[in-house]
Parts: sequence; C-alpha cells; structure tokens
Amino acid sequence: MRYFDLHCDTLTACLHTKKSLIQNDLHVSVEKGDRYAPYIQCAAIFLPDSIRGAAAEKWFDNHADLFDKEAATGAFTVIRTGDDIEAMENKQGTGMMLTVEGSAVLAGKLENVAHLRERGVRMMTLTWNGSNEIGSGIMSGDSFGLTPFGVLAVKEMERLGIAVDISHASEKLFFDVVENTTRPFVASHSNAKALCKHPRNLSDEQIKIMCGRDCLVGLNYYNAFLNDDPEKADLEDLFRHAEYILSMGGANILAMGSDFDGSTMPHGITGLESIEDIANVFLRHNLPEALVNKIFFENAAEFFKRFDK
Repeated sequence: MRYFDLHCDTLTACLHTKKSLIQNDLHVSVEKGDRYAPYIQCAAIFLPDSIRGAAAEKWFDNHADLFDKEAATGAFTVIRTGDDIEAMENKQGTGMMLTVEGSAVLAGKLENVAHLRERGVRMMTLTWNGSNEIGSGIMSGDSFGLTPFGVLAVKEMERLGIAVDISHASEKLFFDVVENTTRPFVASHSNAKALCKHPRNLSDEQIKIMCGRDCLVGLNYYNAFLNDDPEKADLEDLFRHAEYILSMGGANILAMGSDFDGSTMPHGITGLESIEDIANVFLRHNLPEALVNKIFFENAAEFFKRFDK
C-alpha cells in the first residue's frame, strides 16, 4: 500500500521528548512507515502561539537541525522536490518532507522565506490558532485577514516553491489567500464543517473554491474535527467526511492529513499501523480502489510534483 500524509507533529514531539523519528512509541516513526511502498510524511515544525520574534527563528532552526540529523542516518529519504517523490513512488520505505505549522517562524522578515526553502521546507501553515505577522488564526477573534506583510510573504512562498497551507486560518485569511495567490494551495489537516461544526473545519464554500482551484485537502483524524461528540468519533466518521468532500467534486483534491502526534485519535486509529484499516473501511463502502489510491497517495503526490513546474 502507498500512503502520503500531509501533516503530523511528530518532529516537534521528538525534539521535546528526546525521541527519535526513526524508532519511538509515538503515532509516527520511520520504523512503522517502512511497511508501506512508499510512505511519504509531511513532518511539521509546530510553533506555539506563545513564541514570536528571535525565539521563533531559533525554534525553527532547532527543529530543522534535528530533522537533518535524523536524515543523515539514511533511514529515510528527504523529499525536497517533485522528482524526489517520483523516484520513490513505488519503492518500499519512508520519505519525509519538512513543513512548518505557524509562519511566525519568519519573525516578520521576508528574507526568512528563502531561509526556510534552503532548509527544505515545502509547505507552511500560515497560522496556528492565534494571529501572527502574516495574518489571523481561526481562534484569534481578529477580523483582519492577510496583513500587508502577509501579502508579500505568500507571494514569496509561491515564487520559491513553498505551498501555502490554510488549515487554522480565519475565514477572512482564507479569502485573502484566494485573492492574493495564483497557485493552488492546501488545507493540510481540515475536515467538513457541514458534518462537524468545529471552527477549524472547512465550509462548503471553501471546499468548492478549493475544488475549483485544484487545491489539496487533507482529512484530519482528530476526533474533535470528526464528530460534534468527539468521544464517539470513529473510522466511519472519517469516511463520512471523505464522502462529503467527494460529493462536492473533491475526487482530485482529497488527501490524508492525520495530525498524528498532535491530536487525540478516534476509535480505531492508534497510529501509522492503522492506515490499512482506514483504507479497508473506504473500500468496504464501495469506493473504487483507484479512488482510494488517489486519496491515500496519488492526489498529494501529483500536487507536489506539479508544484515544481
């Protein structure tokens, strides 16, 4: 089976618990991922809203240093380009792509976009729940969207090949991104608000816009984004969100964005070892195997291959 996951917080968890990406007791490890052929994971550097300025720059570099140290063992393939994805598309083993969750790592400096790209970052979530120099987060209560700096930053991200990720963005920020970008963008770990009312989920209007822009939406496994009663969330809820986005024309944009090691899983998911169980639920609901392959791997792979062109 092939699996491409748009978001996990394992890198941050590893740095702060002194564990290894390669072998650990977390949701994600290279050891677990090596069962797939292949497994490609977007490994996020998560930035809490309490960290800003020079401390945010240092936070990013400390995490990127750990990523590079683990990569130097040769245990996994570092994904920096679409060609890297293509080279391992049908090979057993793990590839990891460095991403960022929270653009406060830029510390309000446009030149830091290039620094992120030099260190291998391919996607950046513009905000976490709060606001920062780029724009307003979904839980901030702020009414602005992109700041003047944010407009410049997303254009620079597009120029340098860092995908704009609007998971956690306020609605105003989402629509400002639509107006100020020319390339497809991503919601790396977001579900459908019509099925679960959590403010982090996407409205029908947002999903339709993303379908029309050839964007990418990663299904989030977090129980609170799957069911309004999180304790009842299970694999059937995850399928319902997939089915709903597909019904809106999402066959070419739907992907997986687990939020492993950053959230509470629903019943039936314990970590990477559960991916085949999820796929079997989708197949049991009579989704064609070719469509399941698109959701679990091909849509994300094709997005990032196109992004380099």
